[in-house]
Amino acid sequence: MRKLIGLALVLTAIAASASAHGAPAGGPTSGISIPSLSHGEMSVISTYRGAIIDLAENAADTNEDFRRVLNYAQIEYSYCMWGSVPQSVSDENSPFNECSHAYLAATKDVLLRMRTMPREAAAASEIVSNIDTELVLHQLSLILCQFSNESFNTADLIRPDWSAVPMHPASMASFSAIALLLLGSAWALRRTGRSAG
Repeated sequence: MRKLIGLALVLTAIAASASAHGAPAGGPTSGISIPSLSHGEMSVISTYRGAIIDLAENAADTNEDFRRVLNYAQIEYSYCMWGSVPQSVSDENSPFNECSHAYLAATKDVLLRMRTMPREAAAASEIVSNIDTELVLHQLSLILCQFSNESFNTADLIRPDWSAVPMHPASMASFSAIALLLLGSAWALRRTGRSAG
């Protein structure tokens, strides 16, 4: 139940910032620039995200830029509901697709930075090789979408387009299921409280 309440609080906090979606034209330049990635790259990098972040969190020889990009990747991942909303990576019309681009572009940047680190270079290069193989094997590197040319900046957080959730069936179904689960839990607790009294 505590996890459900925690999830509800996170959803409320994120929904409160819904109006701040997207990057304004000529957005911030004070942060670290993160190159864009193609729509095809997203699906492959998302499967390696856990391994990349684990390697990065345990990296020994880091610098401030590396830590800032890693921090950005993790913040964007949480804004994007930890990648848990269906079709957020695969469907460019998903309200979560742009923020998925952001956290996965940052994850890719973190991976490429680790190839220059003495202790992490071998493991990072192996992941890069695996990703390249999958991209070529499935011909994904050239698949583009509306966000494929968008670069990102650590000073500019990308939030989901909450106003588009009701128009996206997979996202709406996901949040409806969470709402029903919360309501069901509250109802069960209420009945338990009554029967105990």
